Amino acid sequence: MAQVTLRGNPCNLAGTMPKVGDTAPDFNLTGADLAPITKQSLAGKKKVLVVVPSLDTPVCQVETRKFNERATSLGDDVVVVIASADLSFAMARFCATEGLNNVKAASDLRDREFGKRWGVAIADGPLLGLTARAIFVVDASDKITYSELVPEIGQEPDYEAALAALTK
Repeated sequence: MAQVTLRGNPCNLAGTMPKVGDTAPDFNLTGADLAPITKQSLAGKKKVLVVVPSLDTPVCQVETRKFNERATSLGDDVVVVIASADLSFAMARFCATEGLNNVKAASDLRDREFGKRWGVAIADGPLLGLTARAIFVVDASDKITYSELVPEIGQEPDYEAALAALTK
């Protein structure tokens, strides 16, 4: 079982994270407009799946802003999805307030198994039921080309490494 920490305290994760070269697991997230965002609906596009615990936390907000800013130069064949357990309404409100139009906010509102399938479901501790901070880059044929589990929930990911994986 993988672990991350929250302020130095260990949190166990449920599921198994896909590795580079694996086929991306399915997902059925809910967009800000309550429409499904699935692997199938994004077929043929490169995907940056940014998994965060909650957009109600400062680090998740910073991360979402940074990916939104960088998404402007990624091209039409790339979609950046911010995935969390937050309700679609809250995610939509945050993105609208911040003017974040280059990322797709996606809630685990309906699927609830997303975190386990992707190996990022927090299985114990104060954030039980949320997801750990992780980045997955998935190519147009749905193969994982980059995977990062951020070891301390309060830290930001390696943006440059994730975005570099889009050009490999």
